[in-house]
Amino acid sequence: MREIGIPHPRLPLPPAGEADEPATFLAWLGEAIPMVEHLGIEAMRRDGDTLEWRLALAPSLNDKGTGFGGALTAQTTLLGWCWTTLWLRRHGYDRDVVVAEAGQRFLAPVTGDYRLVCLPEAEEGIERLAERLESRGKGRIALVQQLWWGDTLCLEARGDYAVLPAR
Repeated sequence: MREIGIPHPRLPLPPAGEADEPATFLAWLGEAIPMVEHLGIEAMRRDGDTLEWRLALAPSLNDKGTGFGGALTAQTTLLGWCWTTLWLRRHGYDRDVVVAEAGQRFLAPVTGDYRLVCLPEAEEGIERLAERLESRGKGRIALVQQLWWGDTLCLEARGDYAVLPAR
């Protein structure tokens, strides 16, 4: 049981050059952030600079039988946090990440299970983040999240994620 004001222990970094095992990371995430178990995340995969979740709609239904905007917004924000955290871990950084700014546009109702994808907003975003971490010990990256139900883009979100200095 999590306690207010008490940080959850960090997941140990994977061996150098290796990526996190998705199941291990998702299990840790569910312990660290209790609401995760209620989001309907069924799978997570990385493809290059893209992080994708597959989600069930049932846990996020609204009174109209479609996706609840607040739940979908929380999912896009958390996916961006996971993208940043996993990128840092893959590059050997054990750092805290916070969302600095987030916004979204709802384009169509979500009426079935869906997928969320997250990627850097700009091609040079990753390079700038790496440079700032090296020179300043902290950094920031802008990410875009898209929610797809089949071939329909239902939600597009954007967030700035700040990487805090080592503690």
